[in-house]
Amino acid sequence: MKKLLLILMAFTMAYSVNAQIETPAPSPFSKLEQKVGLTDITIEYSRPGVKGRKIFGGLEAYGKIWRTGANARTKITFSTDATIDGQTLKAGTYAIFTKPGTETWEVYFYTEYQGGGTPREWDDAKVAVKTTVKAYPVPFNVETLTLDINNIKTGSATIDLIWEKTYIAVPFEVPTDKIVSAGIDKVMNGPGFNDYYAAASYNLSEGKDIAKAKIWIDKAMGMNETPRFWQLRLQSLIYAAAGDKKGAISIAKKSLADAEKSKNSAYIKMNKESLAEWGAM
Repeated sequence: MKKLLLILMAFTMAYSVNAQIETPAPSPFSKLEQKVGLTDITIEYSRPGVKGRKIFGGLEAYGKIWRTGANARTKITFSTDATIDGQTLKAGTYAIFTKPGTETWEVYFYTEYQGGGTPREWDDAKVAVKTTVKAYPVPFNVETLTLDINNIKTGSATIDLIWEKTYIAVPFEVPTDKIVSAGIDKVMNGPGFNDYYAAASYNLSEGKDIAKAKIWIDKAMGMNETPRFWQLRLQSLIYAAAGDKKGAISIAKKSLADAEKSKNSAYIKMNKESLAEWGAM
């Protein structure tokens, strides 16, 4: 009986230790995902409330760096480069810091986005882009901090912040036209090396239309001034599969020479085995 009581007490203590009460966060986390043109943009931040307090010029002093949210630093991620105030912001993730003012705000895109709060030691070298925007009064109270992406066009939009009685917007541009134009040029100019090479490799591996694979690999190699041993290896195998043993041997010897120069033992072995199989060694 005593032993049973001890076991029950042990289970009760273990449950008490492991049991957790889940409560809502005072500043709930939010994640915004938006595509502008062909650029994917993500904003991750925590959303504090006014809760009867004076925010700007009170809780958040004018002229002082603010993390632009609560808890962890507010983060923004661009899948492509962007342009802000004539400055290039490289694709990647940044912390958004702001310096509120009565009429204008300074907005900083900071490369050190991990952690919470503002940096203990501010480093101007980590400011990827800085811009100044106008602050607009809002004629009603916005209880919860809100970040959004608005005024969306194919090549531009704004990062909006609205809280308490203040609104700011940070205009930015993305290289949609450049990306689309490059894609159009590529298609209109026809397939490139990688397209022909991949198609030829697929046909060989699947045993499909080797004659067509031979045409494609020749077109690919014609676009490459200095084909490497692994590329020549594929070409030789396609030639052999197409019944052109003489051509396969000639190409395999080139692949072998480059493999030996590069000291790649695997391709040296494969080429020697193929050359022996084709009666060249």
